Amino acid sequence: MKELLEIAKKAAVEAGAEILRIYNDPSQDFGIEKKADNSPLTLADKAAHYCIMRYLQDTGIPVLSEEGQHLPYTERKLWKRLWVVDPLDGTKEFIKKNGEFTVNIALVEDGAPVLGVIYIPVTGILYYGIVGEGAWKERTPSPLPEGSASMIESLPLMKSGEGLYTVVASRSHMNAETEEYISQLRKNHDNIQLVSSGSSIKICLVAEGAADAYPRFAPTMEWDTAAGDAIARAAGKRVVDAQTGKPLVYNKEDLHNPWFLVE
Repeated sequence: MKELLEIAKKAAVEAGAEILRIYNDPSQDFGIEKKADNSPLTLADKAAHYCIMRYLQDTGIPVLSEEGQHLPYTERKLWKRLWVVDPLDGTKEFIKKNGEFTVNIALVEDGAPVLGVIYIPVTGILYYGIVGEGAWKERTPSPLPEGSASMIESLPLMKSGEGLYTVVASRSHMNAETEEYISQLRKNHDNIQLVSSGSSIKICLVAEGAADAYPRFAPTMEWDTAAGDAIARAAGKRVVDAQTGKPLVYNKEDLHNPWFLVE
């Protein structure tokens, strides 16, 4: 598992370098296209996907990537183990150039995430974890040479302030249901702080203890959450179906997630 973690870390950091190459190029228009669901696709999404595939294909484990070919469930359901990848999570944030986008790589076994890596290219911060072993936050150079890691810290790193309950919300998807959830929290917590962020950074904020909860009452896909879910679980947190309270399941026939809570 640790060998697979190292492969995933290197893949994420190298993919991040590819993304930054395009992000920081003043001559780039990002080659923005619209996918079937009307979500944006850029040259950076594609470049990151191909970079990650170069690393993961040698593991012999099948890959479910947002930007890859999605095989029918009749074939996928036979996979006991698979990589679930979002090469560029937060494409809208990438286009806005606010830095709040990530590279997400997860390993899923029997429907549960067991290993996760999330890399924030603009800051060089890498979150990763193995369920049952722990989760960590690391600031890395890019790309990642051998023995270059620095500032490795175990998660959770901190707790929200005394009497302060911090809720992290999507920068792009705040809605009435989320506002109602926060309104209910105010009945039990005198001092609520709202923090907005893009992409899977939101799950990482709860995993490291910088936030107490992240409600997501809007559509997401499995590749949006799998890596963060693994890191959160590894840090002793929960990512659960908002209606049933049960952990999220991956490699389903329908790759959409239910509404969920991270806490």
